[in-house]
Amino acid sequence: MDLKNLVDSAQKLPNIPKVVQELIESFGDENIKTEEIAKKISADQVLTAKVLRAANSAHYGGNRKVGSVSDAVFVLGFNAVRTLVLASGMTGAFKAPEGFDLPAFWHNSFAVASTCKWLAKFSKDDAETAFTCGMIHNIGELLIHIILPDECKEIQKIVDRGGRNSDIEKNVLGFNFPEAGAELASRWKFPDAIVAGIRYQLNPLAAPEFSRFAALINLADYIVHENEKNNGAAIVANFPNDLATKLGINLVKMMERIDETKDLIGGFDDLLH
Repeated sequence: MDLKNLVDSAQKLPNIPKVVQELIESFGDENIKTEEIAKKISADQVLTAKVLRAANSAHYGGNRKVGSVSDAVFVLGFNAVRTLVLASGMTGAFKAPEGFDLPAFWHNSFAVASTCKWLAKFSKDDAETAFTCGMIHNIGELLIHIILPDECKEIQKIVDRGGRNSDIEKNVLGFNFPEAGAELASRWKFPDAIVAGIRYQLNPLAAPEFSRFAALINLADYIVHENEKNNGAAIVANFPNDLATKLGINLVKMMERIDETKDLIGGFDDLLH
């Protein structure tokens, strides 16, 4: 079964709330009516509760009480609120397949997302779009587990023996998790830049046209992985400098602050409850 048919025939494909879909389509729309969107978000009690909890967390300063979605837009800005709503909507849309650690999956997704956003300060890319790319960079992995659980168990056995996940997926399924994620993002009408970021994250330099967001995901994933191993020195020694240079990142300035990446996720884990 090819990837398009797989996504077409997936009865278990998650439905994301209508207001989340509208927010996805608002990327790049200069004429977005923020008041209307805030009203629609407010009509969804679950989304509103999650957004306000995160908006009041230490991650966003937490020094003044945000009591409504309109307050949140005023204090944090529309783009930050959009990010929070997307994160809330996405985490609520997926049910965990058997044996899949969904909280760990989202924790990693938010760690990569927060690191993408941190890197975007140095690459001068849009921080909230970078966060969104990081948040759904791995969504294809979850999709494959939902739709093809038996195949995933077989793939996992080989990965446990040292195989590279994306290579084994490609060999067994004919596609890998970045391709599945890009197909889903495209189906959900995410902008082309985000779809390309997900598709080419494993090898941004191989994209037909260099994808800045793919490079940001690649760097963020590397940083998160090394931080998990507590490899402070290795982060610098093995850093993908060529990608950073292509993004226009000043490596000296970035490395001076690399320790900040150890604790970026605060607030986003709240969205999982």
